[in-house]
Amino acid sequence: MTAVPELDVRGMRKPDKHPAIFARYAELPVGAAFVLVNDHDPKHLHEEFEADHAGSYDWEYLNREPRDWRIKITKLASTPLPRVLVDTGTVSGDTTGAATGATWKLQARERDLDSNIIALAAGQRIDAHSGPDLDVLIHILAGSGRLTTELSTIDLEPGALVWLPRRSHRQFTAGPDGLRYLTVHQRRQALVLSPPQ
Repeated sequence: MTAVPELDVRGMRKPDKHPAIFARYAELPVGAAFVLVNDHDPKHLHEEFEADHAGSYDWEYLNREPRDWRIKITKLASTPLPRVLVDTGTVSGDTTGAATGATWKLQARERDLDSNIIALAAGQRIDAHSGPDLDVLIHILAGSGRLTTELSTIDLEPGALVWLPRRSHRQFTAGPDGLRYLTVHQRRQALVLSPPQ
């Protein structure tokens, strides 16, 4: 039986640990594994694996001693698996509640899309603005409202699929029952700050 290689991250700087672990995982062929050696239970790492690779990996604790946690991580599929992320019927059920803003977000780190569910309470609005330099699709989940454009107003009802072209002018106003909608758009690149030269 072939020994499973280890990746000991106990001596690494904290910001380097997760990238090193995911890089090692990405290199694995399907069916292969490595043993992660850490000084604590990597619960946040497990949450990231669930967000990115749910159902396509195996996570087996081999040792749970102070400063010597060992977890065997096995790659079960060549890519992340298609899966249901959220039941929008459940997330969008209450449009009169106090929850406003983003009530759900796409969490996977390796993705080309961004998506979230936005909730506005009754009468609340998102002031007039020009959209980002990317197209956005919104799907009305619950409640009602109005989308005010440069030239007209569009009624928003559950089931409506609305295209917001890049840089288009828009304002959202929730109706008397509030408004919840799903947004989908290309992922924006994170702002990277470089140290002064």
